[in-house]
Amino acid sequence: MRAVTWQGKHEVSVESVPDPTIQAPTDAIVRVTSTGICGSDLHLIEPLAAFMDRGDVMGHETMGVVVEVGGQTGELRVGDRVVVPFQIACGSCFMCTQLLPTQCETTQVRDQGTGAALFGYSKLYGQVPGGQAEYLRVPQAQFTHIKVPEDLPDDRFVYLSDVLPTAWQGVRYADVPDGGSLVVLGLGPIGDMACRIAQHQGARVIGVDLVPERLARVRARGVEVVDLSEHEDDLGDAIREMTDGRGPDAVLDAVGMEAHGAPVTTLVQKAGGLLPDALAAPLIKNAGVDRLSALYSAIDIVRRGGTVSLSGVYGGAADPIPMMNVFDKQLQLRMGQSNVKRWAPEIMPLLLDGDPLGCDDFATDRVPLEDAPKMYDAFSNKRDGVVKVLLKP
Repeated sequence: MRAVTWQGKHEVSVESVPDPTIQAPTDAIVRVTSTGICGSDLHLIEPLAAFMDRGDVMGHETMGVVVEVGGQTGELRVGDRVVVPFQIACGSCFMCTQLLPTQCETTQVRDQGTGAALFGYSKLYGQVPGGQAEYLRVPQAQFTHIKVPEDLPDDRFVYLSDVLPTAWQGVRYADVPDGGSLVVLGLGPIGDMACRIAQHQGARVIGVDLVPERLARVRARGVEVVDLSEHEDDLGDAIREMTDGRGPDAVLDAVGMEAHGAPVTTLVQKAGGLLPDALAAPLIKNAGVDRLSALYSAIDIVRRGGTVSLSGVYGGAADPIPMMNVFDKQLQLRMGQSNVKRWAPEIMPLLLDGDPLGCDDFATDRVPLEDAPKMYDAFSNKRDGVVKVLLKP
């Protein structure tokens, strides 16, 4: 089959790789019909490159049709149309019964000290081949799937794999009071969708970014926007002026480890990337630092007693956090990988009864799988208006 493979820092290519096969009774094979490129995929081609091997299959936003099942896949049947959550979980361990499939005790990657295995996401999360391919092996398939109807397009449902539940959890964790305000930092796919969800739930939403196309997308849906390029030195003051001088009730950081405006940390990350993997990997795990501009901004912007919700991925083990400010302002911080199947039942009615979140036209680009390398490049460099890419194997 054809698949998008990691070939080195800033390099992916579409190659022929062996078709996946059933390896355990709880496996299923899915023929992929749509698969997304995620912002966190970009982390694998630089900050987390030390945890990748040449030829690793990328991708964790996948949907398609079941073509083969093992003997212990529950009610899953050949021919079912399914979305595949980005995390692999059993559905029956203690953590899964606590609605925390991201911490599944069956698939935790214990040799790395991390949570549930993820599709296409490096040695840190199990090095499981991903879904940017013609076919995908789904372990723990009895739970790691969401059945969807046949009569609506892939675009309506594919974001259940990651974008929708990640944005949904981010908004839920932000805990915006009725009629309250939410600032969303970063208007890539997760931030954009978080704006739509919070707005749908009745919050006042202010989106912050510096990419004109991203600002225009959320502005077109009635969201207030702040152009970071005009307020790099006074973002907190600008937001406070819009929110009665005290700041919003909550801030959702949808940027994460590769935030704009952190030149020193960017240099450190790049320097670490020049080391051999055998040296770089333990350095990142034990002394790695993130670009924290977005998190620092969130802590500054949010009102006293407010909430900071982190949806952007962070990976540093030695990040300096301004704990005095967090404590003094009496802030709540909530974060983590999204627990997809916890939120899917809440999200599904919005997909079946019209399209209030605009999923059908959410993607800016729908291209053949073979075009993945050039779309990775455009997305990484925020070029050509690329915000969300769906690959079609």
